[in-house]
Amino acid sequence: TTQKAIEKFGRVDIVVNNAGIGGVNGPLDDLSLEDWQNVIDVNLTGTFLGEKYGIKAMKQTTNGKGSIINISSVAGLVGLPLSPAYSASKGGSRLLTHATALSLAQQKLDIRVNNVHPGWIATDIVPKGYEEALTKTIPVGHMGEPVDIGEICVYLGSDESKFANGADFVIDGAQRA
Repeated sequence: TTQKAIEKFGRVDIVVNNAGIGGVNGPLDDLSLEDWQNVIDVNLTGTFLGEKYGIKAMKQTTNGKGSIINISSVAGLVGLPLSPAYSASKGGSRLLTHATALSLAQQKLDIRVNNVHPGWIATDIVPKGYEEALTKTIPVGHMGEPVDIGEICVYLGSDESKFANGADFVIDGAQRA
């Protein structure tokens, strides 16, 4: 929690909202409300709560300076036909990021809010047995690694990215190019 971070470090400068689940795959009309809500709660409401309490902590400890990085997905940009809840949650996270960045800028706070949209990254969220087929859809010929996302987060958390605000950073091996 942000309170634990304040107790340990005395301040909150960077928040990375990285929780996410894929949920149940299938057509929208087969999706239960419970399965839909579970994905929305983790992926979108979790991002909302991370932003909300991150902003409060930054106002309290850094005079309103910091960086919030929301990990979304390319599915939040183009949608996946058999992952409607996931796509909606990540698209919602994208627009929440934009709205929050604008609001904070209009309040003259120096808290930047940006999105990172990973493509296929070699993690447990990749469906078992689909690695080879998915890799064939990536122009660079391989899935990304978690460190690829970590490096863009280091940049966005640093003062080197001081003019990046409300932006979408797509890290997908040219899949959407």
